[in-house]
Parts: sequence; C-alpha cells; structure tokens
Amino acid sequence: MDLSKLKPAKGSTKSKKRIGRGQGSGYGGTSTRGHKGQKSRSGYSRKVGFEGGQMPLQRRVPKFGFTNINRKEFKAINVGTLQELAEKKKYTEISVETLFEAGLVQKSTLVKILGEGELKTKLNVKAHAFSKSAIEAIEAQGGTAEKI
Repeated sequence: MDLSKLKPAKGSTKSKKRIGRGQGSGYGGTSTRGHKGQKSRSGYSRKVGFEGGQMPLQRRVPKFGFTNINRKEFKAINVGTLQELAEKKKYTEISVETLFEAGLVQKSTLVKILGEGELKTKLNVKAHAFSKSAIEAIEAQGGTAEKI
C-alpha cells in the first residue's frame, strides 16, 4: 500500500459551487441570489433579531423582575448526606475541602448545611451557613457547627 495513492471513497466528496463565474457554470448572472431586493445586494447583512421591519420579539415582550447583585447562592447539603459521607470515609470533621474531595461541591462554592435526614455520629462541621434544624441535629450528637 502506498500512502500517496490514498483517495476518498468514490462519491463521498463533492466539488464546491463556483458562484459568479459566468453563464456556463450555471451559477452566473444573479449568482444564486435571485432578482433584485435587499438580500441580492452586496454588503447585505441582517441584524440579529431583525424581523423584516416588524417589531422584534425582544422589543414586543415587556421587561420584568430584577437581579439582586448582592445575592449569595449557597449549595445545600443535608445532614443525612454528611452522615453517609462520615460512614463511608470514617470522618469526624467535615469541612468544605472535605466536601470538595468527595465531589459534592465545587471549590469556590458557598455551602449551607440543612437539617434533613438523620445524624447518628458526632461530627465537627465547618461551612458557610447552617439552618437552625441542622445546628440542632449536629449539637444533639455532641458535635460542633462552625461558620467559616
């Protein structure tokens, strides 16, 4: 076998349409643009969202609501999840780094511990925020809930 003789399979490739190269090509004259009109002219480009002069959708639909720039978004982790993690990895202390290593959160994520589920072991938990029920569940087992 000679690499210089390699070719694509027969019928798998097509030659490019050569537009505007005379009448003999079949694509001369109007060069596949049709007759007259805005789209047939050179330099034509349509603006994003243009609907032929009709009022565009983004201007017809009213604006509403707002985005609070001071919002802090937390990743919620339940006490039950902490219990599973502690049993699996034999942890007595759980921090954001521990949760990151376990694949539960991203490195820069703010973590809030919620009280759903059952905690059976004593855990020292460090997180950005806690719900009241989570603090009660952790302290009921003799553990500590420390805010970072």
